[in-house]
Amino acid sequence: MRALVLSDVHSNIEALATALESAAAAGYDRTLALGDLVGYGPDPNETVDAVRALPGLMGVRGNHDRVASGLGDAGEFNHAARAAALWTRASLSPGGREFLAGLPQGPRHFTDGALLCHGSPLDEDQYLLDAGQARRCFAALPFALCFYGHTHLPGAFVLEGEHVHFEPAAGERTVLALQPGRRYLVNPGSVGQPRDRDPRCGFAIYDEAARTVTFHRVAYAAEETRRKILAAGLPSWLGDRLLLGA
Repeated sequence: MRALVLSDVHSNIEALATALESAAAAGYDRTLALGDLVGYGPDPNETVDAVRALPGLMGVRGNHDRVASGLGDAGEFNHAARAAALWTRASLSPGGREFLAGLPQGPRHFTDGALLCHGSPLDEDQYLLDAGQARRCFAALPFALCFYGHTHLPGAFVLEGEHVHFEPAAGERTVLALQPGRRYLVNPGSVGQPRDRDPRCGFAIYDEAARTVTFHRVAYAAEETRRKILAAGLPSWLGDRLLLGA
């Protein structure tokens, strides 16, 4: 199995189209979507339709998917996120809203010993940012590999013996070799709103046979997405940050 791993697309169809073109060249036969297909960006319906059409799709919901589909409120969102979530809810087609509402809450098994989730396998809204949080996830659940999103930061927490450390993924193409006896929490990065000071869209390819996760970064037409965000009347910072990767 070679799986395309996507997270945090955030209604950015320009970034998604570029990521899918690059992923097709790399080759994959299954798609793992880690949530937040929508929110922040200007093209929720086009994004949902494109993801729904991907081969072997298995996904979980993100917090923006939950709110935009009407299953939750935006009370804990900041001003820009709340404005975008309510705009997205009003803009979604009935079919798009139904699809997002039907996405299950993680964690979800996608193969033996492997999970996918949005925030963390313990809490879909948790930002998994430090080794202590990762250690609690490793202790609570018996997975060897878990893909997660939400932080928009590509890389992996690795448990080796009793030690947990984070290995960031940087550059155009970074390969993580999954070693026997180690356990992994892997974030593929964000397709539509990177936050690691690299504005290029991010995704990963998981090769089960080779036991590798390859992180990819590809430049896309961020200026066009920013233009559409402004034209839609969404908060300007949501467009500006795309150019900064922040």
